[in-house]
Amino acid sequence: MARILPQTTTAKFFSPVVPTQRLESPAMIAHLRGRVIAKHPNQAIVETGGVGYDVVISVPTFSELPGIGGEVALHIHTHVREDQIALFGFVRPEEKQLFEKLLSVSGIGPKLAITILSGMAAPDMVAAIKGNDVAKLTRIPGIGKKTAERMVLELRDKLENFGATPTAPPASPVEEDVLSALVNLGYQRAAAERALATAAKNGGGPGSFDALFREALTALSK
Repeated sequence: MARILPQTTTAKFFSPVVPTQRLESPAMIAHLRGRVIAKHPNQAIVETGGVGYDVVISVPTFSELPGIGGEVALHIHTHVREDQIALFGFVRPEEKQLFEKLLSVSGIGPKLAITILSGMAAPDMVAAIKGNDVAKLTRIPGIGKKTAERMVLELRDKLENFGATPTAPPASPVEEDVLSALVNLGYQRAAAERALATAAKNGGGPGSFDALFREALTALSK
């Protein structure tokens, strides 16, 4: 559940707030950058602008988080229900993409999808789905034979190009922000990543958002 933590001198966990009315047109958070003030294998609290966001994470994302007080950029999936808003965060964009693919499978909700991502490395899972390896998928905690069969049946054709041309993740939060801005402008992620790499080589530098953003736009216009 998405909850907010007012900035205080001592960081502490905050209680969930359940609205009494149906949520209407909530703001969708797609990217979150800030300071890690608490972290656990399935949860991180990231503070930005004086607000602490409670984010559900997978074990692979937990292993890549910086220490307490470090800065992190997370790709966010906002899950909305009538009684709650939950944020699911991922360091790597491909993990978020796989999470959203899992949500399209009958019977798999956000919590189970996170459990699946925590139970098997993404490349191994994709290979098992493409290879119809139901037995391997059932080794993931919480996944029975029927669920594994549905994963294969419903995702096999959707993952043909998944991970085919992997690209290195941005090296800095500034690059993450530039990439997010380009995608929000309507550019395809692959094209934005190539433009970002070109901009960095041309001296846009990872330290300045404005310079890197302008260089990336120039590369995209060619």
